[in-house]
This record gives sequence, structure tokens and C-alpha cells, in this order.
Amino acid sequence: MGASLFFYGWWNPIYLWLLLASILSNYALGTTIGYFFGNKPIAKGLLVIGISFNLGLLGYLKYANFFVNEWNLLTGTNFYLETIALPLAISFFTFQQITYLIDTCQGKTCEYDFLHYSLFVVFFPQLIAGPIVHHKEMLPQFSRNRIFSPSQEHLAVGITLFSIGLFKKTVLADGFIKYVTPVFAAEKLGTALTFYEAWGGALAYTFQIYFDFSGYSDMAIGLARMFGIRLPLNFNSPYKAVNIREFWRRWHITLSRFFRDYLYLPLGGNRKGNVRQFINLVITMLLGGIWHGASRSFILWGALHGCYLSSNHLWQMVCKEFNLSSRKSSFWGPIVAQMLTFTAVVVAWVVFRAETISGAMNLLSVMFGSNGITLPEHIKPGRFITAFLIVWLAPNTQQIMIKFQPTIETYSKSIKKWRGQWLQWEPNRVWGIIIGSIFLYAVSHLTDVSEFLYFQF
Repeated sequence: MGASLFFYGWWNPIYLWLLLASILSNYALGTTIGYFFGNKPIAKGLLVIGISFNLGLLGYLKYANFFVNEWNLLTGTNFYLETIALPLAISFFTFQQITYLIDTCQGKTCEYDFLHYSLFVVFFPQLIAGPIVHHKEMLPQFSRNRIFSPSQEHLAVGITLFSIGLFKKTVLADGFIKYVTPVFAAEKLGTALTFYEAWGGALAYTFQIYFDFSGYSDMAIGLARMFGIRLPLNFNSPYKAVNIREFWRRWHITLSRFFRDYLYLPLGGNRKGNVRQFINLVITMLLGGIWHGASRSFILWGALHGCYLSSNHLWQMVCKEFNLSSRKSSFWGPIVAQMLTFTAVVVAWVVFRAETISGAMNLLSVMFGSNGITLPEHIKPGRFITAFLIVWLAPNTQQIMIKFQPTIETYSKSIKKWRGQWLQWEPNRVWGIIIGSIFLYAVSHLTDVSEFLYFQF
């Protein structure tokens, strides 16, 4: 735990005190809620206080400047609030502790060891950008004495995962920056773009954020595994999804689980009719957009995905009504569905990445032909073709490491065994040379300053 606190405090020691205060407050509330578990009115009252405290702190630090600026624009006032530096990982450790309080009130946890609870919050491999771990997944692991004994298997599996993740980040994700930055800078300035440039920038960001988050997820899982800890699966080839619902069961899986269990289902889920279900989906995804940051673009991105999910559910209802789902799908059916889903996701990523809504709309209009559809004489799509092949045809890290159960499966049977046995990792000399080469090549690309995209959320 001391190493995790040092890791967090290295960035900005002042916010270490905020993290500690949050841990102490939530631990005290959790134990008190557990003590009054038999008295539901008091337990629920304490839960409301705890949730209000966590969301109030998160709301002030993350959204106060945004709302003051929006109020000034709306009313013409001139209120001023000093710019607040956002504490690192506040969204992640806030959500984890909210789940702990809710589950304690519902009698789902009885773990009140302070050191275990603190380690559950600050465990450094997942503290900065997830996954959003659940106490029932982590606390039992921290109580096992064997995690304090080094294991050759855990080290070998962990180093392999970390090396693959580092390669994804420094080589694959960062390799797209040169295509992304100019296009979205031009979008911000209103500079005219061609059809090819617009799609190139949009696809480049689509792959950049994919390999960035995939790489971070592998590195987090690898670091934890070195200590004998298994984190929940948080990334599972989302661009292979054939519909948007499946996409969200593959992308940032633990965040999707949080919103499903602690927002969508309490709102009523699909239990109160179709119209109410669609409203619940849009509300959930709107809040998911706001969670990513204080920006109109994030709000619109969330609303867009809410509409996507509602449309998907509506289509499933139509298929059920006309018995379309029972018909045998053609070979091209899943491919077309995958391409449509991918295109919808690309459109949403443009909104997500753009700094203004008007800029996003301008870029999207160019992508869909407002400036004409022309291609340059010399196209060099090598990096993009490589990304397509990796994303859609190659096994993911979890499939390569499946024999050693690298993660806790957030959804059961989500990791499907890959057909090629020769691509499954084994602790032997051949794989040692391959992973060692990948690691060294990835390290050689660390000369440029680069940050993980998801750290800002």
C-alpha cells in the first residue's frame, strides 16, 4: 500500500491528502453503515450522506469550472472561479468507493479491515485509469498470504502482458498521433479538409484510442499479475462487436458494469416498458459522457451512444416481432453488422475528440461528402491496414494468454479460445525471445513524451 501511495503522490503530493481523506471518510461511513445494517432507515440515511459526499466532491473538482462558464454564457453574468486542477484518478477511486458503500448497505460485503480496504482503493496498477474494480473481486485476493511470496509464473505472465501493452501504446497508438493532431487542429480552426484527410484523421483517432486503452489495460493487468493479483477484464476487442450493445460489453467493461448495476437497473432498466427503457438508456449514457469530462462534446457523445443503444434494442424488438432472429444469417450478415457498428463508433469518436460541437459537425460533414469525394494520387495506407488486421483478425492478449487466466472475466465466457494453438503463450525460450524483442522495441519508442489518453478522464 505504501508503494501505491508513493506512486500517486509522486504526481502531486497535495492531492495525496485528498485521496487519504476520501479513503478515511468512506471507510468510516462503510463500517458505520455495516454496524447499523439491521436498522434500514439509519443505514440508508448514511448511504445517502456517503453518495452525496463522494459525488459532491467529484462534481466540484471536475465540473465546477465548466458549470460556471456555462452559466456565464447563458445569463451574460461574469462570475469567476479559479481554475481547479483535476486530481488524478478521482473518477475511478470515487466510483469504487460508492460501490462499496452501496453493497455494504445491501449486506453484500462484510470486509472491514482498514489496510485491505485502503489497498483496494489505491492499488497502483489500476488506480490511475481503471479497471473500476469491485471489492468482492479484490479484497479476498489481498487477504491471501501467498501474494506476498514471489512467483516465477506470476512474474513471467505479468512481464509478458506488460510488454505487449507497452508495445501497443508506444508503437501502435502513438504512431497515429501525427495523423490525428493536424486534422483535429484544422477542424478547430475551421481550415478546409478533403474527404481523404477527414476520414484519415477520424480513423487514426479511432485506432489511437483503441491501442492506447488496450495497451494501458494490458499493462495494468500485467503489473497486478506480477504481484499475484488478477484484475477484472476491461477490454476485449470491442471493434469486433456486431452491434453497439456488444461494443459496450467489450469496451471499458467495468465502467459499463458500474453504470448498468448502479444507475441503469436502479432507474428501472427494461422493467417498466419500452419507452422507459429507452429513456433509461439515454440517461445512463448521458451520464457516461459527463463522467468522461466537463465538455459539451462529451455530453453529445454520451447522448449519441444512448440513441445507438435505443436503436439497437428497437431493432431487436422488430426482429423478435417478425421472427427475423430465427432465420439463418448469411456469411456476409455479421460482417455487414460489424462494419455498421464500427462506422457508428467512428462517428461518435469524432464528436468525442473534437473540442467543439460545431467543429465535430464540420468534420463529419466533410467525411460524408460535403467537400466532394476525392482521393489523393498517392495513398500510403500501410499503418491503417495493419491496424485493421490486428483489430479484426488477430487474437487479443487475453486469448494469447488464456492458458494462464490473466484476468477475472467481468462477463462469463467472454474470452473465446483462439483457434491457433501456436499463438497461445507458453513460458519457453521462443516466446521469451519474442516478448523480449517486443519489450525492447517498445522501450526504444519511449523517447517522445506521450501520455495515456484515458488518464485525463
